[in-house]
Amino acid sequence: MVLLPTESGLEQVYPIVEIFHSIQGEGYHCGESSVFIRFGRCNLRCPWCDTEFDEWEDMTLGQLIDEVSRYDCDRVILTGGEPAMQDLPPLCNSLKAMGYHISIETNGTIALPSGLIDWICVSPKDQEYPDVAIRQREGDELKVVFLGQDMSMYDNLKDGFEHLFLQPCYDESKSVEWNGLNFHQTYEAVKADPVWRLSLQTHKWMCVE
Repeated sequence: MVLLPTESGLEQVYPIVEIFHSIQGEGYHCGESSVFIRFGRCNLRCPWCDTEFDEWEDMTLGQLIDEVSRYDCDRVILTGGEPAMQDLPPLCNSLKAMGYHISIETNGTIALPSGLIDWICVSPKDQEYPDVAIRQREGDELKVVFLGQDMSMYDNLKDGFEHLFLQPCYDESKSVEWNGLNFHQTYEAVKADPVWRLSLQTHKWMCVE
Protein backbone atom coordinates (compact mmCIF):
# COMPACT_ATOMS: atom_id res chain seq x y z
CA MET A 1 0.00 0.00 0.00
CA VAL A 2 1.36 3.43 -1.01
CA LEU A 3 0.96 6.10 1.67
CA LEU A 4 0.71 9.84 1.21
CA PRO A 5 3.60 11.80 2.74
CA THR A 6 3.35 13.35 6.18
CA GLU A 7 2.79 17.08 6.55
CA SER A 8 6.54 17.66 6.76
CA GLY A 9 7.04 15.61 3.60
CA LEU A 10 4.63 17.85 1.73
CA GLU A 11 7.11 20.71 2.27
CA GLN A 12 9.73 19.14 -0.01
CA VAL A 13 10.62 21.63 -2.75
CA TYR A 14 10.89 21.01 -6.51
CA PRO A 15 12.04 23.39 -9.29
CA ILE A 16 9.04 23.80 -11.59
CA VAL A 17 9.08 25.56 -14.96
CA GLU A 18 5.38 24.96 -15.55
CA ILE A 19 2.45 22.64 -14.93
CA PHE A 20 -0.19 22.51 -17.63
CA HIS A 21 -2.97 20.34 -19.03
CA SER A 22 -2.71 19.49 -22.73
CA ILE A 23 -2.45 16.43 -24.94
CA GLN A 24 0.62 14.31 -25.50
CA GLY A 25 1.71 15.50 -28.92
CA GLU A 26 4.28 12.85 -29.83
CA GLY A 27 5.37 9.25 -29.44
CA TYR A 28 3.31 6.24 -28.41
CA HIS A 29 0.68 8.11 -26.37
CA CYS A 30 0.15 10.85 -28.96
CA GLY A 31 -3.32 12.34 -28.62
CA GLU A 32 -3.93 11.43 -24.98
CA SER A 33 -5.02 14.03 -22.45
CA SER A 34 -2.19 14.56 -19.94
CA VAL A 35 -0.99 16.88 -17.19
CA PHE A 36 2.63 17.89 -17.76
CA ILE A 37 5.00 18.67 -14.91
CA ARG A 38 8.03 20.40 -16.44
CA PHE A 39 11.03 20.55 -14.10
CA GLY A 40 13.88 23.02 -14.15
CA ARG A 41 17.54 22.03 -14.46
CA CYS A 42 19.21 19.69 -16.93
CA ASN A 43 22.55 17.92 -17.02
CA LEU A 44 22.83 18.46 -20.80
CA ARG A 45 22.65 21.55 -23.03
CA CYS A 46 21.26 20.47 -26.40
CA PRO A 47 21.27 23.50 -28.76
CA TRP A 48 17.85 22.62 -30.17
CA CYS A 49 16.07 22.18 -26.83
CA ASP A 50 12.69 23.95 -26.67
CA THR A 51 12.59 24.45 -22.87
CA GLU A 52 13.84 27.33 -20.70
CA PHE A 53 14.97 24.93 -17.99
CA ASP A 54 17.26 27.45 -16.26
CA GLU A 55 14.27 29.49 -15.06
CA TRP A 56 11.82 27.99 -12.58
CA GLU A 57 9.65 28.56 -9.52
CA ASP A 58 10.19 26.53 -6.35
CA MET A 59 7.04 24.61 -5.43
CA THR A 60 6.43 22.31 -2.49
CA LEU A 61 5.15 18.78 -2.97
CA GLY A 62 1.86 19.90 -1.44
CA GLN A 63 1.55 22.73 -3.96
CA LEU A 64 2.38 20.34 -6.80
CA ILE A 65 -0.33 17.90 -5.74
CA ASP A 66 -2.86 20.73 -5.41
CA GLU A 67 -2.01 22.06 -8.87
CA VAL A 68 -2.19 18.66 -10.60
CA SER A 69 -5.51 17.94 -8.84
CA ARG A 70 -7.10 20.99 -10.48
CA TYR A 71 -7.33 19.13 -13.80
CA ASP A 72 -9.82 16.40 -14.70
CA CYS A 73 -7.11 14.06 -15.95
CA ASP A 74 -5.46 10.98 -14.43
CA ARG A 75 -2.31 10.88 -16.58
CA VAL A 76 0.81 12.82 -15.51
CA ILE A 77 3.95 13.26 -17.61
CA LEU A 78 7.22 14.24 -15.91
CA THR A 79 9.45 16.15 -18.28
CA GLY A 80 12.05 18.89 -18.23
CA GLY A 81 14.80 19.83 -18.25
CA GLU A 82 15.81 16.46 -16.90
CA PRO A 83 13.22 15.07 -14.46
CA ALA A 84 15.49 12.23 -13.33
CA MET A 85 17.64 14.81 -11.52
CA GLN A 86 14.81 15.32 -9.02
CA ASP A 87 13.89 13.35 -5.89
CA LEU A 88 11.03 11.55 -7.63
CA PRO A 89 9.88 8.89 -5.10
CA PRO A 90 7.92 11.30 -2.81
CA LEU A 91 6.13 12.88 -5.76
CA CYS A 92 5.49 9.67 -7.69
CA ASN A 93 4.34 7.71 -4.65
CA SER A 94 1.93 10.49 -3.74
CA LEU A 95 0.45 10.68 -7.24
CA LYS A 96 0.20 6.90 -7.57
CA ALA A 97 -1.65 6.72 -4.25
CA MET A 98 -4.15 9.16 -5.75
CA GLY A 99 -4.68 6.96 -8.82
CA TYR A 100 -2.51 8.76 -11.37
CA HIS A 101 -0.70 7.02 -14.24
CA ILE A 102 2.85 8.43 -14.35
CA SER A 103 5.05 8.74 -17.42
CA ILE A 104 8.52 10.22 -17.68
CA GLU A 105 10.50 11.68 -20.58
CA THR A 106 14.20 11.45 -19.80
CA ASN A 107 17.52 11.66 -21.63
CA GLY A 108 18.50 8.37 -19.99
CA THR A 109 21.76 9.54 -18.43
CA ILE A 110 20.43 8.90 -14.89
CA ALA A 111 19.04 5.50 -13.90
CA LEU A 112 15.51 5.56 -12.52
CA PRO A 113 14.38 3.75 -9.35
CA SER A 114 12.75 0.43 -10.23
CA GLY A 115 8.96 0.27 -10.15
CA LEU A 116 8.46 4.00 -9.66
CA ILE A 117 7.23 5.01 -13.13
CA ASP A 118 4.40 3.46 -15.16
CA TRP A 119 5.77 4.46 -18.58
CA ILE A 120 9.41 5.26 -19.33
CA CYS A 121 10.33 7.15 -22.50
CA VAL A 122 14.07 7.58 -23.07
CA SER A 123 15.19 10.16 -25.62
CA PRO A 124 19.00 9.75 -25.84
CA LYS A 125 21.12 12.70 -26.90
CA ASP A 126 24.00 10.67 -28.35
CA GLN A 127 24.04 12.87 -31.45
CA GLU A 128 25.08 15.86 -29.30
CA TYR A 129 26.88 14.00 -26.50
CA PRO A 130 28.45 10.83 -27.95
CA ASP A 131 30.63 10.30 -24.85
CA VAL A 132 27.78 10.53 -22.30
CA ALA A 133 26.69 7.10 -21.06
CA ILE A 134 23.04 6.03 -21.22
CA ARG A 135 22.26 4.46 -17.84
CA GLN A 136 18.51 3.95 -18.24
CA ARG A 137 18.75 1.18 -20.82
CA GLU A 138 15.29 -0.32 -20.38
CA GLY A 139 11.85 1.18 -20.71
CA ASP A 140 8.70 1.31 -22.78
CA GLU A 141 9.62 3.80 -25.47
CA LEU A 142 12.87 4.87 -27.14
CA LYS A 143 12.39 8.20 -28.94
CA VAL A 144 15.34 9.43 -30.98
CA VAL A 145 15.56 12.97 -32.34
CA PHE A 146 16.93 12.60 -35.87
CA LEU A 147 19.69 14.92 -37.02
CA GLY A 148 21.05 12.68 -39.75
CA GLN A 149 23.14 10.56 -37.37
CA ASP A 150 24.18 6.96 -38.04
CA MET A 151 21.31 4.93 -36.60
CA SER A 152 23.58 1.97 -35.89
CA MET A 153 24.65 3.80 -32.70
CA TYR A 154 21.35 2.63 -31.16
CA ASP A 155 21.77 -1.07 -32.02
CA ASN A 156 22.98 -1.94 -28.51
CA LEU A 157 20.20 0.09 -26.88
CA LYS A 158 16.97 -0.53 -28.73
CA ASP A 159 16.48 -4.12 -27.52
CA GLY A 160 15.61 -2.74 -24.09
CA PHE A 161 12.50 -0.95 -25.40
CA GLU A 162 9.25 -2.22 -26.85
CA HIS A 163 8.43 0.84 -28.96
CA LEU A 164 10.99 2.65 -31.15
CA PHE A 165 10.34 6.14 -32.53
CA LEU A 166 12.33 8.43 -34.80
CA GLN A 167 11.39 12.11 -34.62
CA PRO A 168 12.50 15.08 -36.74
CA CYS A 169 14.46 17.79 -34.98
CA TYR A 170 12.41 20.97 -34.90
CA ASP A 171 14.12 24.36 -35.22
CA GLU A 172 12.28 26.49 -32.65
CA SER A 173 13.30 29.70 -34.45
CA LYS A 174 11.46 28.62 -37.60
CA SER A 175 7.91 27.62 -38.47
CA VAL A 176 6.99 23.94 -38.55
CA GLU A 177 6.61 24.22 -42.32
CA TRP A 178 10.23 25.39 -42.61
CA ASN A 179 11.38 22.12 -41.05
CA GLY A 180 10.24 20.14 -44.11
CA LEU A 181 13.77 19.06 -45.11
CA ASN A 182 14.39 17.34 -41.81
CA PHE A 183 10.90 15.81 -41.97
CA HIS A 184 11.81 14.25 -45.32
CA GLN A 185 15.17 12.93 -44.04
CA THR A 186 13.45 11.32 -41.06
CA TYR A 187 10.78 9.86 -43.33
CA GLU A 188 13.48 8.27 -45.49
CA ALA A 189 15.34 6.92 -42.43
CA VAL A 190 12.17 5.18 -41.19
CA LYS A 191 11.57 3.71 -44.65
CA ALA A 192 15.14 2.41 -44.66
CA ASP A 193 14.72 0.64 -41.30
CA PRO A 194 11.03 -0.04 -40.51
CA VAL A 195 11.84 -1.22 -36.98
CA TRP A 196 11.44 2.51 -36.24
CA ARG A 197 8.12 4.38 -36.29
CA LEU A 198 7.78 8.03 -37.24
CA SER A 199 6.90 10.47 -34.43
CA LEU A 200 5.85 14.07 -35.15
CA GLN A 201 5.36 16.85 -32.63
CA THR A 202 1.71 17.33 -33.51
CA HIS A 203 1.16 19.91 -30.76
CA LYS A 204 3.41 22.30 -32.68
CA TRP A 205 1.18 21.98 -35.74
CA MET A 206 -1.86 22.69 -33.55
CA CYS A 207 -0.08 25.65 -31.86
CA VAL A 208 -0.69 24.31 -28.33
CA GLU A 209 1.69 23.46 -25.51
